Amino acid sequence: MHQVLPELLLLFLLLLANGFFSMAELAVVSSRKTRLRELAESGDRHAVRALAVAESPTRFLSTVQVGITFVGTLASAVGGAALADTLASALAPLPVIGPHARTLALGLVVVGITLASVVIGELVPKRVALANPEGIARLVAGPVARLSNLAHPVVAGLSWLTEGILKIFGLGLARDHSVSEGEINDLVQQGLKTGAFNPTETEMVAGVLGLDQLGVTAIMTPRPKMVFLNLDDPDEVNWRKIVTSGHSRYPVYTAHRDQVVGVVTVKALWANSAFGLPSNLKSVMSVPLIVPESMTVIHLIEQFRKTGQHLALVTDEFGAMQGLVTMIDVMEAIAGDLPEKGRRAAPEARKREDGSWLIDATLLVPEFKELLSLDELPHEDTAEYKTAGGFVMTYFGRIPHAGDHFDHAGWRFEVIDMDRHRIDKILAARLPETAPESEDDAST
Repeated sequence: MHQVLPELLLLFLLLLANGFFSMAELAVVSSRKTRLRELAESGDRHAVRALAVAESPTRFLSTVQVGITFVGTLASAVGGAALADTLASALAPLPVIGPHARTLALGLVVVGITLASVVIGELVPKRVALANPEGIARLVAGPVARLSNLAHPVVAGLSWLTEGILKIFGLGLARDHSVSEGEINDLVQQGLKTGAFNPTETEMVAGVLGLDQLGVTAIMTPRPKMVFLNLDDPDEVNWRKIVTSGHSRYPVYTAHRDQVVGVVTVKALWANSAFGLPSNLKSVMSVPLIVPESMTVIHLIEQFRKTGQHLALVTDEFGAMQGLVTMIDVMEAIAGDLPEKGRRAAPEARKREDGSWLIDATLLVPEFKELLSLDELPHEDTAEYKTAGGFVMTYFGRIPHAGDHFDHAGWRFEVIDMDRHRIDKILAARLPETAPESEDDAST
């Protein structure tokens, strides 16, 4: 038995050597060159060596294969016959299996060496390599490079034969290093699982990657929902549309809506008004950007960048306008819906102790009607208002002041607060003669 121990120890060391080569092979092949390059640029000498090994795959694989073949051959020569003879001698005295001791011993040795080779020489090292490919590649690059230099004639010969055979079959050594969108998405998902990215960043990356396949028609405001300003209308009418709709940019037309002559921004109107300059539409109008409905969002961004515009009119193949798209629409395609500046994400309606309601002017008309049990509002079907503030503005027919009020459908509506020309808060109170016997407990 004592004579077998050195052979077992040698066999174990050979299996460890086989595991080293298997681990080195998978670690270098699986490691990300971008990560190795990043470490190398930061001054990591081991990463520099690992990157050099990874950049020469034929030489590296030839070196590893030489090592694995040499170790495997040596393990077979050392371990098989000697261990089988020793085990056969131990089994020979046994009554039943004695006559078959040699065959049984050889079978047990083959199974044992195979099992040890698979577990110690392959599976465990490869799992270790997959767990930290860049780290393992940095550790094994030095020994592999030295072995490559020692076995240079053999490695060079194998590399030459490999390249020659590949050329004969027309399989060049060039490798496609391009990265697909699917691979990027996989990396982002892995980053999300490991905590490198948060969910919002993941959604934004997915949104950006889809811009080249997303058409402008998918994010535009369709024509029926657009708010137009008529160049021929009085300024007060146009200002009312601006205040009630709450947008920042508007297409301007004359005669009919297919004849858009320009685009105005509320910012420009306010700036002119603040400095005492003309603040009519014509004074601040700019030439509209026209894009075809077949354009993708990624190309729309390029047009916005070139022209400096943040609004584009979308037309079909016949030149008829189909809708408009803004930079905000592009941002929402990437990051999701964005609340408008100065607006609450969820408009509030608060019932006071006296039974009246203090209502945010941005409350949408359907919710406003449900809150106060109103069947319909004046000019609801024809007027271009969508909020409680728009309803009040339309009822007055002008820009109101704080304290202005009117009665409708048993309610008194009073303007409580103004934000420049925009209604901010409305007070709705039941008129005494129509007050119900029991309080309405409706709430939002």
